[in-house]
Amino acid sequence: MFEISVLLLIGLAAGLLSGILGIGGGILIIPALVSVLAYSQIKAQGTSLALLLLPVGILAVINYYKAGNVDIKAALLMSITFVIGSYLSSKFVVNLPEVAVKRIFAVFLVIYAIKLFWGK
Repeated sequence: MFEISVLLLIGLAAGLLSGILGIGGGILIIPALVSVLAYSQIKAQGTSLALLLLPVGILAVINYYKAGNVDIKAALLMSITFVIGSYLSSKFVVNLPEVAVKRIFAVFLVIYAIKLFWGK
């Protein structure tokens, strides 16, 4: 139950960030799967791609899946809340001034860059 809850929260957070900043997969889903659920980097990448399978990455997902690096259940669970989060946050962000959105995006990138720089 813990893993399902975490996967749903990751999907929601990615959906919210997608709606606000136009990002999600590489910036949030992959690091969260690796650091919170101890996925390997490759499995996290494959699972993130599976989440986005229909719109973008079907050929890449097939390769990751054949190599055993896709968690279909995790991708499906995250996709549920990703859709909800991206819809709700996009309703909010389209009414913000562009400068505010740029600043939110910049702060997020700086925080993540610091984590990447000082992390393992």
